[in-house]
Amino acid sequence: MIKDSIKVYNSLSNKIEDFKTIKPNEVSMYVCGPTVYNHIHIGNARPVIFFDTVKRFLEYVGYKVKMVSNFTDIDDKIIKKALEENTTEEEVSNKYIKAYLDACDKIGCSKDVIHPKVTENIEGIINFIDALVKTNHAYQSQDDVYFDVHSIKNYGILSNQKLDNLESGVRIEVNENKKDPADFTLWKKTKDFGKKWDSPFGMGRPGWHTECVVMINEIFGGKIDIHGGGIDIKFPHHENEIAQSMALYNHTIANYWIHNARIDLSGEKMSKSLGNVIWLKDVMVAYPPQAYRLFVLSNHYRQTINYSDELMQKTANEWEKFAKTYIALARRLELNDAKEVGTVLPLMDNFLQEMAYDFNTANAVSVLYTLQKKINTDLRNSNCSIKELSSDFKTYQDMLEILGLQVDFKALTSEEKALVKAWQQARLAKDYQKADELRNKINEAGIIL
Repeated sequence: MIKDSIKVYNSLSNKIEDFKTIKPNEVSMYVCGPTVYNHIHIGNARPVIFFDTVKRFLEYVGYKVKMVSNFTDIDDKIIKKALEENTTEEEVSNKYIKAYLDACDKIGCSKDVIHPKVTENIEGIINFIDALVKTNHAYQSQDDVYFDVHSIKNYGILSNQKLDNLESGVRIEVNENKKDPADFTLWKKTKDFGKKWDSPFGMGRPGWHTECVVMINEIFGGKIDIHGGGIDIKFPHHENEIAQSMALYNHTIANYWIHNARIDLSGEKMSKSLGNVIWLKDVMVAYPPQAYRLFVLSNHYRQTINYSDELMQKTANEWEKFAKTYIALARRLELNDAKEVGTVLPLMDNFLQEMAYDFNTANAVSVLYTLQKKINTDLRNSNCSIKELSSDFKTYQDMLEILGLQVDFKALTSEEKALVKAWQQARLAKDYQKADELRNKINEAGIIL
């Protein structure tokens, strides 16, 4: 069975491992979500698309997947945006949460995802930090609380770095209040415009690295199967998550850590702070949203993608072909009043095997191309049975569903179906004048054949 042969590249061990879940037939998965102070760019969208596809695949092969992706809705950048727009942090975060969810819907992501907010988990975060202080894994210095990285063994286990080799002032901000430059902020006292909460450490707000540890434990109740995100937050964010979890829970949060590579622009890393970004909302105006999803999935998730308009246009053309094949096949079956759902073709096994080996969507898309060619051949073959076409359709549908690629297909009304059949009969009877008249009516009705 495919389900029993899944292999995953684990960032924690840096090797391919057999995928075994904590609970039989269930997968617990947490993916770091956005800090909601702006729209997401195309690089931010890559983990959204990839991990949604992972969820779809795992569900297809029989797992029940519980997926969580958080919203960081309290942050210095949100406060700055609120000041700039003369509004509140809540209004800023809600605005961009809505924009994010709308974008997710357009690129075909499942809505069956839990989205906790940091501001809804402050009590748990404060209690967690307090426990770290009381167990001597954290300390208060001046106005802030810091995690003591020397209080645990193997800090740097995820990023394969040793404390002695971490350079002060390069990867880690120098702060005289810290015992060690690598110590990171858990709580910071604030006197600024931003929202703040009372705590044993004073009025303030949490640092970034604690929220996910707390929410994972609150929602899942312990260690999970998969923790995912982009490679850019592997260090320090995910490293620091593991450090805190090791301190209080003595585990690394997840059995499998999965990180997708970046999407670069002109060979350089995209960054909102640098201003060299392409917003997903703009790409979805210029191209079909599903074309961008195909663009992402046409590359292995651990491979860096260099985005260009030329490459995106090429992918958009390919998506149009996929969609036309789907519509042509669906129309053929519809017009022939096909009732029986076909069986999945053996080619599906090839598709699933590619997905089962470290979620290789690039190779899976190649299998989809193979099926597309077969379907187009079968559609031209007058001897191809409706049963065979039904099997083509079932397999094509399943592949597209796993990849999250949705074709906008509208079924015909009884009147529209009668119109198309009349056109077909006129063509067969070689009554070309009538066929042309009916074809014009079909076009006017916006019917895509």
